[in-house]
Parts: sequence; C-alpha cells; structure tokens
Amino acid sequence: MKKQFKLGIIGCGFMAKSIIKGICESEYIKNRKLIVSDTSHDKLNAVADEYGINVTDDNRYLAENSEYILFAVKPQNFADVAKEIEGVNPEKVISIMAGVKKATIKNTLGVGLIKVARCMPNLPCSVGCGMMGVDMSDYDKNTDDIEFIYHLFNCLGSVLSISEDKLDAVTGISGSGPAYAFIFIDSLIDAGVKQGLTKDEAKLLAIQTVFGSCQLLMETEKPLSELIMSVCSKGGTTIEAVKVFEENNFRGIVSDAVAACVKRSKELSQN
Repeated sequence: MKKQFKLGIIGCGFMAKSIIKGICESEYIKNRKLIVSDTSHDKLNAVADEYGINVTDDNRYLAENSEYILFAVKPQNFADVAKEIEGVNPEKVISIMAGVKKATIKNTLGVGLIKVARCMPNLPCSVGCGMMGVDMSDYDKNTDDIEFIYHLFNCLGSVLSISEDKLDAVTGISGSGPAYAFIFIDSLIDAGVKQGLTKDEAKLLAIQTVFGSCQLLMETEKPLSELIMSVCSKGGTTIEAVKVFEENNFRGIVSDAVAACVKRSKELSQN
C-alpha cells in the first residue's frame, strides 16, 4: 500500500535539521511528502514554520505512514524509539546514528528482513558542503531505492558509496575531520597573532588559505607531494616550516589521532 509520506525523519536535532534544509532547498522531496517527529514541540514548530513540512510527536504514526524512515536520534535513545514503533515492521530504513550497525538496527526493530542504509555525515552538511560515507548494499537490487538515498544525501554535499565495515574509518576522516581542520586553522590564527597580526587579519589569512588550497586540490591532477614541493623553494621560507612539521612528526600525530577516533567508533559499535 502506498504511504502518505515519502520520508519520515525521527529526531529533529542539528543533523536532522541540516537534512531537512537540504531537501527543502533543493526541492528534492515535496514538503507535503516529508514528515518529522521529535519530543520537542519547539523544534518541530521551528522546522514547520521555516519549511512548511509535516510534524508530529507520534513516532508510531510517522513509521506507519512513511515509505522510508530515517533514524536521526542519539544511539542511546534508539531502543526506546524502537519500542514505540514495535509491530510496525518498516521495510526501508536509513540511519545516521553513529556506531549503530545494521544488524543491531534490524535486531532492535525485530525485523530481520528490512533494508537498512547507514550514513556517516559531517558538520559541513549544514551549509551544503558535507562529505558522507553511505552503505547502501541492502538496496543493491533496487535501483530506485539506491537513487533515492544517494540523491537524498547529495542535497547536503558529496556522497561516497562504501561498505559498512569501512564506516569507522569514514568517521575518523570525514565524520570527525572538521574538528581537525578547525584546530589547524585556529592554530594558524594563534600563530599569526603571535607574529604581530590582529586576530581578524590572521583569521582571514588562515581561512582563505585553507579554502584556496582545497579548491586548488579539487581542480588539479598534480599529486600532493608535487604541490607541497611547489611551495617549498630551496633555501626559502616554507621549507623551514615544513622541517618543523617533520621534526615533530606531524604526519604521525595526525595518524595517531585518526586511529584513536576509529578505535572509539569501533568500541561504540560493539555496545
């Protein structure tokens, strides 16, 4: 039987609102075909007023009437939500819950034959420049489902189709990566202030330099090693800075940080 809503989103936190924003601004799904549930009426009223979408505080009503159900709740709240919709037996599920495996979702919902797609989004999704790793393997036999899920997240940035066993690594690189980038930029700003710049001057220089470097990377086929050396003229200034990075094992620090993040992601997925 055809459902009233194309997509139902359970949870209306920061990332859910980013998804709603991307969907509505791209007009990928008609507003009347989208419904969101949450325990907070303030959050629901805010998205209803801004985007004109359907809202409810009844998770069961949402589950019964949505073709796709997207779980955007905190992992620790998932079991309670599953109890509320017990017996509904959803067929198509999408999850952005960090560390919650597909098998856990199926077992918790009590429906082993449902299809589950897992996505690891990141903070820049909120401005349409996100990077998402998405496992859609449960839907491999249905092109329409694959296209729907892909374009759903494509509204928020770039999508990488990837197997579930690599999602912990995705968390370590793109999921948590914005924090690493912010730390690096903040460090550049602090360093600039120490060298006599105002904070505003240092901030503009640091942000635009990182942004421009990323833009260059996206538009060139040159390897990173060649780009690094193109800035490091012999006997010049940049090479002295790079030497300090190398002497302090900058690459090793980054690798250790990502490894710690991936380790924690794996621990959470086993709980």
